Amino acid sequence: MGALGFMILFVGFLATGATRYKVYRAWRSRVGGRISCAVFMGITYILNIVWILILCFLAIVTFVFTIFWHMCSTPDVQSHKSCIDFTQFYFMFPDGTPQERMKVCKEFEVKAFCKDSVETAEIMFILAFVSCLLIILSLVHYLMCLAANYAHIRDHEKFQELQEMQNLNDMEYSAASKERF
Repeated sequence: MGALGFMILFVGFLATGATRYKVYRAWRSRVGGRISCAVFMGITYILNIVWILILCFLAIVTFVFTIFWHMCSTPDVQSHKSCIDFTQFYFMFPDGTPQERMKVCKEFEVKAFCKDSVETAEIMFILAFVSCLLIILSLVHYLMCLAANYAHIRDHEKFQELQEMQNLNDMEYSAASKERF
């Protein structure tokens, strides 16, 4: 992902601003620029879909671990007066799992589950979820920039012709206004 990020950054530099006008001046280089922008737009689009799927998975896992965290934070469980009961999550266990195996009652088991597993994992899943959101936002932003650069490279000749026509019109108007006086 890091190498792909550097390649995307390199294409972004080549297709942006003044560099675009220097690099993509000839017809062949503009076609190459359009092709590279289109390829990276496709790659970025696929990556965006993959990261959205990862975000959905992380949302489910974070939600489940948040439920576990709240189950661990009840006063009865913290004072070891009651067990953590997972019978409502029977669908997550293999078929035929006995009811007593779906309860965490012993003090060291509660500590191992709540303190050692759930608390640290919950924080990591929240951070991973937020990081995944930031990655998706950056991919969407990069996709917008690539689409704009693709359009600029594609329409470069039209913009040059329009600029030349504007310059000719400006010169004609300035020459006509000088002749009038």
